[in-house]
Amino acid sequence: MGLRMVTRKLGSKLLPRFSSTSLLHSHATSFEVHEEEKSRLVGNVFSSVASSYDLMNDIMSVGLHRLWKDRLVSKLNPFPGMKHLDVAGGTGDVAFRILEALNSVKHRATQDVLEDNLHEETQIIVCDINPNMLNVGKKRAMERGLGEDKSLIWVEGDAEDLKFEDNSLDGYTIAFGIRNVTHIEKVLAEAYRVLKRGGRFLCLELNHVEVPVFKELYDYYSFSVIPAVGELVAGDICLADSSCRVSEG
Repeated sequence: MGLRMVTRKLGSKLLPRFSSTSLLHSHATSFEVHEEEKSRLVGNVFSSVASSYDLMNDIMSVGLHRLWKDRLVSKLNPFPGMKHLDVAGGTGDVAFRILEALNSVKHRATQDVLEDNLHEETQIIVCDINPNMLNVGKKRAMERGLGEDKSLIWVEGDAEDLKFEDNSLDGYTIAFGIRNVTHIEKVLAEAYRVLKRGGRFLCLELNHVEVPVFKELYDYYSFSVIPAVGELVAGDICLADSSCRVSEG
């Protein structure tokens, strides 16, 4: 009931969420854990695979996750001077794409002096609860020549308890991360709180396959292929379902 109410509130303020499939299948090889154990388990999993996380993404999605994230950013339609929050984006994949969109040759060629000033005020904030994932993102930023970019800000934080002021952000994205939180309703409530009126909320996440034949293939891939790849590449079969299924009590 609480989730339904929060979603209804979000619908009146935010644009429709963007949804797609992901390499990390939240319904695959699921197992039950108590609520208080979920945060610890998810944290341990991502800490152990942080350095190989991007490689796993490429292998398990056959590179498709790149196209999905490109589309996410195109739907966001970033603009100079925006203050944007990317949650659970520790490796910087979405944040880098936003900066690339803002710094594109075509965009820069049409900017006037006013837009130049706005560009300097742009803040792309990467928020992740896992410091190891953030460290990977910072390293990647340095490799891309973005280490000194003042527009790119790294914050260790919890999606369920954001340390940002009310009505302070123009945009909020979360890609393949909402399944890993313990209380989705709290995450949505926090997104609603920190976004300005008319702010954009985009969530890139899994969907279920309904067509019987494709569902069988998809389930086989989820239950058999992904866990095997996760164990082979990262040495952690849990990554195939880092969300787990929370039980009460």
